[in-house]
Amino acid sequence: MRIGFVTCVQLGLSCMQTLYEAGGHLDFALSLHDDRAANKSGRVYLDEFCRARSIPLAKIRNINDHDAIAAIRDASLDWLFIIGWSQIAGPEVLRSVRRAVLGMHPTLLPVGRGRAAIPWAILLNLAETGVTLFQLDSGIDTGPIAAQVRVSLGPRETASELYHKVDEAHCELMRGAWPLLAEDQLVLRAQDESSATVWAGRRPEDGRLDPSMTVGEADRLVRAVTRPYPGAFIDRDGRRLRVWEAHPLVKGLSAPIAEKLTFRDGELAVTCSEWELLHRQHPFAPG
Repeated sequence: MRIGFVTCVQLGLSCMQTLYEAGGHLDFALSLHDDRAANKSGRVYLDEFCRARSIPLAKIRNINDHDAIAAIRDASLDWLFIIGWSQIAGPEVLRSVRRAVLGMHPTLLPVGRGRAAIPWAILLNLAETGVTLFQLDSGIDTGPIAAQVRVSLGPRETASELYHKVDEAHCELMRGAWPLLAEDQLVLRAQDESSATVWAGRRPEDGRLDPSMTVGEADRLVRAVTRPYPGAFIDRDGRRLRVWEAHPLVKGLSAPIAEKLTFRDGELAVTCSEWELLHRQHPFAPG
């Protein structure tokens, strides 16, 4: 059984590590060239991990480029994992392995197909989300499901906290998948299209705090796009205040507050932030 892996983010590397901890192995790995998406949220480099385990590692610019497809085919794989990879694998990639190409998506598919799953779970004020192991097909997050892990959200969940929970859920799925792959017993079931929803992609600019928001909306935005994402922000006098932590201001609170932000129905107390010049581009892009 020959298995390959495509990733450039921590969620993917965590899965690779878990696969080895479960007694599995990899025969091939693929990642982005070092100069590509260097500032992507959660970006990691696979060189050390692969070198220590004698895993052949190729680096590419696009998963659908000829050199990428040729490298996958030359590896003669049964299964290929693509995790945390923003480029959509085309038909040639999906046909390049003997069994199937598998991915993980940080929602309970078919709910939440698309991008920015962690921020959206917080923005939508969900009590529960999850991670799905599924087979990639020609659609976006539409392939048949192998397994799911549910993840609960606290009342003031942050993106940092949820990213960690999602990372652990990825690892749990990988631990369960390895013995099924090794014995060729992985079972796939079609998604229920009647329950499908699609979440739109998000840009750093979508983190802008607007005074017309309610305090609840602003609070959720701060928590949804904090690290490892670009952060919420508001512009003042030629500078940008990047807000990493805040909470609704309670009347009568006597503790000193460095910054307060006023919204339609109240105020946010900013507890962690930084000022930037407006011409400075923030280095992180949403994953």
